[in-house]
Amino acid sequence: MLWIKALHLIFVVCWFAGLFYLPRIFVNYAASENPETRATLAQMAQRLYRFITPFMIILAALGIWLIALNPAYYLQAKWLWLKLGGMACLVVYHLQCGRYVKAMLESRDDHSHVFYRFFNEVPVVFLFAMIILAVLKPF
Repeated sequence: MLWIKALHLIFVVCWFAGLFYLPRIFVNYAASENPETRATLAQMAQRLYRFITPFMIILAALGIWLIALNPAYYLQAKWLWLKLGGMACLVVYHLQCGRYVKAMLESRDDHSHVFYRFFNEVPVVFLFAMIILAVLKPF
């Protein structure tokens, strides 16, 4: 069980690293007026998105595996349901990042760098909440 937890945490870190960096690419894309720079940043965003997507899938599978090891405990734990809700929100966030990447590749993204600076903070809030839920196990 400890190996599964360790792997789960490793993939959480890997996925979040991508979720933190990808919107920074969006910020730079939106702030740039040079078409060549924008094209390069759009390609970087696409590569990073493709790279981190398997991390999300693997960490979800490992999380399900952990729950399956002790379902009587986990399925009654309110903190876990809140954490799973946070995970669902982050999956939606991840998919929205994919939509933004596609729009950038098609040169039809019109969001400002300010928008993306705020968008970039969303995973930070969820990271704090989910770590607190997993470690402190309130309720």
